[in-house]
Amino acid sequence: MTIRVVLADDHPVVRDGLEVLLGSVDGISVVGVAENGSEAVRAAVTLKPDVLVMDIHMPGVDGVAATQEIARAAPSVGVLMLTMLDDDETVRAAVRAGAAGYLLKGSSQQQIVRAIQAVAAGDSILGSGVARQVLDAASGRVSAPPDPLEALTPRERQILELLAGGSSTTMMASRLALTTKTVNNNLSVIFGKLGVANRTEAALLARRAGLGG
Repeated sequence: MTIRVVLADDHPVVRDGLEVLLGSVDGISVVGVAENGSEAVRAAVTLKPDVLVMDIHMPGVDGVAATQEIARAAPSVGVLMLTMLDDDETVRAAVRAGAAGYLLKGSSQQQIVRAIQAVAAGDSILGSGVARQVLDAASGRVSAPPDPLEALTPRERQILELLAGGSSTTMMASRLALTTKTVNNNLSVIFGKLGVANRTEAALLARRAGLGG
């Protein structure tokens, strides 16, 4: 199945070069070109390509703003950014706007073709020089940091809650029918799991988590 592509770049040399490059690849057909963001949006809506290869710096409506509009008006069109910019903030802005891929100019023909194929297939892709975690963060796919309290056993959590509530070692031992040595041993383990140095730090962390209130 042929992948239909639109190229959006304000530099004719780049645009024409990409058109020649992709025209030599089986399974890819360039169906339109655009010189700025407004033309890119219009081409996305009227031509409905599978992939729109988009520069960022263009006159008038830039590539990021155009991508945001395409995501609204032609959501089935996958946008692949092809740019010289590799700073994290630009990548985040592009992907927040709806770009499915981000590739740097100067990438090889094979890299560009693979990126177009990936975006056409509904995947996300980054070229070399762009950190993977940037795309993950921008599209909300970064996992939340693990809750250190989840590593505690039920007994350790009981002890931590009593500590956060202001109980002394003796009071905790009496409350839980344990020896003070056992409580202290548990506290040492708890400190290690939580990554804290002492009782005060552990109590503060526990209170921030809603324990010991």
